[in-house]
Amino acid sequence: MLLILLGLILWSGVHFWKRISPDSRAQLGDKGKAIVALGSVLAIILMVIGYRSAEGTFFWGRSPAMTGINNLLMILAFYLYASSAAKTRITKWVRNPQLTAVKVWAIAHLLVNGDTPSFLLFGGLFAWALAEVIVLNRVAPPAPYRDVPVKKEITAVVATLIAFSITAAIHIWLGYNPFG
Repeated sequence: MLLILLGLILWSGVHFWKRISPDSRAQLGDKGKAIVALGSVLAIILMVIGYRSAEGTFFWGRSPAMTGINNLLMILAFYLYASSAAKTRITKWVRNPQLTAVKVWAIAHLLVNGDTPSFLLFGGLFAWALAEVIVLNRVAPPAPYRDVPVKKEITAVVATLIAFSITAAIHIWLGYNPFG
């Protein structure tokens, strides 16, 4: 589980860099973006390898009800993420849709994965997203909401369904059937 923890620390570090030290991040320009991207990819690799090799106490497993709730929450998470880019109507009520998507994603995965590696990975990413929202709410004023055309709503829904389908296929390919 050390790799999961190292991945979480790296992930949090590169993502908080812009908030903690905006001047140093801004001075690097595109190199700073590359550092964040490379750090994020390395963090994901560490978390995935760590999660797949971790052993821990098992508290609960999948049930048909929790699997269904997980899938509904995942569709919501994908929609929130897509709505951030499309600036759909939900962004009128949800200030940080991408981070809210991460929190929904983490909760969905905790519902169906009741073991200590899952608590560390998904709970850790939930805590990061929550902390990021708190920091953002303190340093950045809310962006003004603008009405959006229906086309953007449709685009977000289509992107959600495509992303959910691809992610489900990848999970099945890896041996984790998200449909029970």
